[in-house]
Amino acid sequence: MGTIRIAIVAGEASGDLLGSHLVQALRERLPQAEFIGIAGPKMIAAGVQSLFPIERLSVIGFHEVIRNLFSLLAMRRELKRKIVAFQPQVYIGVDAPDFNFGVERALRKQGIPTVHFASPSIWAWRGGRIRKIKRAVDHMLVLYPFEKAIYDKAGIAATYVGHPMADTIPLEDTRSAVREKLKLSPSARIIALLPGSRRSELHMHADLFVQTAQRVLELLPDVQFLVPLSTQATRRIFEEALYRHQAQDLPLTILFGHAQDAMAAADCVLVKSGTATLEAALLKRPMVITYRIPKTTHFFVKRLFYLPYFGLPNVLAGRFIVPELMQDQATPEKLAQALKTWLDDKEARESLVAEFERMHIELRQNTAQRASDAVIGLLQARGC
Repeated sequence: MGTIRIAIVAGEASGDLLGSHLVQALRERLPQAEFIGIAGPKMIAAGVQSLFPIERLSVIGFHEVIRNLFSLLAMRRELKRKIVAFQPQVYIGVDAPDFNFGVERALRKQGIPTVHFASPSIWAWRGGRIRKIKRAVDHMLVLYPFEKAIYDKAGIAATYVGHPMADTIPLEDTRSAVREKLKLSPSARIIALLPGSRRSELHMHADLFVQTAQRVLELLPDVQFLVPLSTQATRRIFEEALYRHQAQDLPLTILFGHAQDAMAAADCVLVKSGTATLEAALLKRPMVITYRIPKTTHFFVKRLFYLPYFGLPNVLAGRFIVPELMQDQATPEKLAQALKTWLDDKEARESLVAEFERMHIELRQNTAQRASDAVIGLLQARGC
């Protein structure tokens, strides 16, 4: 192959992680490849020229999307113009399906092959999107083993590639080493609190997580808390919640980033629903999953879900193996009691760890290599 031009667009931190692994694997096999698109820090470090800040795609909730709609549409038009001018041999959309599918469909009409990495949760809600996907995507890269059959049935080429976190997170327990790294006592009882990475998520969860920590401390006076926050803005929102609830004296350490270290060091995790729940599972940590979204958004979407559970560990297991407390069920009292139950029940913890180990092995597929194989196979089929 000569010089290969690849356009790749990710929409948030989890997509930046997925995209960075794929770009690195492609660079090893296509050293002359050029990459442009929308990228976060990990993808930029891997060599992607970002045409727009990734933060402009990181919106959540009905009101926030509406407020940013004209800006998003304008950015998508400009992005398509620049990509067509770049004339890539392939376009790779990483997550951000509502944004990327529109780009992919337009580029596909221009004769540019499209790959999407990874599938949206059509098995959980909005299954009708499969028709939109068929119009937009030449090849789907799926992270979870049960997803490939959905695309096979719809006549869409798909490859199961596993999840990159399963490759990068060790199979063995790293708690002792991480506690030593963070200068934490080997015998301390520690709970990691992960309220989210976006400002909008902190606005929804900061007060809830602070109040939950206060309730836990009433039940377990010797417990300590770790709170990884990814930006100065999210840290400020959380600290404001501490002040509001007069909780400055909580035995709590705020980390700048280091979410994986916080979970690895913990005995138990309180985590908002999302990719972090899978990360906690791969780290073999008992967890309580929670999430709040704006009431207006919840009103519109609550009837659209097909499954009784939201958290990825429960989805992959096909049953409830960790508790989920969402919306009105997400109260400090209920969350605190659920966390205490994990810390008190050794037998339940050991059973859960065994389930997480099985899950880890199933998802450990050398994702970057498999994904790059699929992309290169598509390029070769198109004569590149």
